[in-house]
Amino acid sequence: MPIKRAAKKAYRQSEKHRHDNRVLKDAMKKDIKEITKLVAAQKLEEASKMLPAVYQVIDKVAQKNLIHKKNAAHKKSSVAKLVSPKK
Repeated sequence: MPIKRAAKKAYRQSEKHRHDNRVLKDAMKKDIKEITKLVAAQKLEEASKMLPAVYQVIDKVAQKNLIHKKNAAHKKSSVAKLVSPKK
């Protein structure tokens, strides 16, 4: 445990940041899983309506550098591929 006052404050801040980051990443993962379940259940209309919200969450996570921007692009393209109608 930290001893100095500045170290204690840094510890509190890092715990808060870790919690906030975890909430965002968990929300992103939950949304991706939900859209995958909708596609598996053949509910493509609901999945396509949910797509912009998923994009927004992925972009916010990438903006805060919790995932790399190319990882975010990969996640967005794979979700879009799921939702797009198969030929």
